[in-house]
Amino acid sequence: MKIILSPAKKMKVDSDTLDYEGLPVFLNEAKTILHWMQQLSYEEAKKLWACNDQIAKLNYGRYAHMNLKEGLTPAILAYDGIAFQYMAPAVFENSQFTYVQEYLRILSGFYGVLKPMDGVTPYRLEMQAKAKISGTGSLYEYWGDRLYQEVMRDNENRVVLNLASKEYSKCIEAYLAPDDTYISCIFGELDGEKIVQKGVRVKMARGEMVRFMAENQILEPEQVKNFHRLGYQYEETLSTENEYVFIASGK
Repeated sequence: MKIILSPAKKMKVDSDTLDYEGLPVFLNEAKTILHWMQQLSYEEAKKLWACNDQIAKLNYGRYAHMNLKEGLTPAILAYDGIAFQYMAPAVFENSQFTYVQEYLRILSGFYGVLKPMDGVTPYRLEMQAKAKISGTGSLYEYWGDRLYQEVMRDNENRVVLNLASKEYSKCIEAYLAPDDTYISCIFGELDGEKIVQKGVRVKMARGEMVRFMAENQILEPEQVKNFHRLGYQYEETLSTENEYVFIASGK
């Protein structure tokens, strides 16, 4: 089984908490993207990122001086978004780090696929950004099926538990084979008979789910149904074989 998770836009450098264990598998592809990014003018980069001047200046400077092999932070500590805050890897025990290193994969527009302990440097590049690299029309085209193939490598039972946003999960979904088992976790609240998913709470739940799985060393999808944090509880009547629905009371 492999768990897929989106990255976060906000990143930090942390070379003190833990040493990274290796370099990303698609480092050469990341180098190609880096070279392309470094050819952009400031205005082109800002338009690509669709951000304000403060964020654009920070990241334009990052790309200008980026080193993919020095000053690196383990990916699981480098991302600083809501999901990672609720996962709280900085206080993981050794067994939890071992678990996520084996089963969790972070999808990235820049790095492709990351193991949690891969060394990374801060960057900004969403998968849906209109980056036309190496003659391709988008990052989806640039990466092709490589992310899927990497997630499925050493995935003996070919099970994928999806905790990623659509922007990233589609990189895997587009290439699923008939013998793959692909399960998405839906975190929502009921509005009448309609399931409403609230962005911030969904991100919180995804991070909590990774923590729950690591704490309980979960190896089978069926065990995921026992998740009951942040007020969420598995709702069998709303779930299917490929969608596990967790419902919380509205707040």
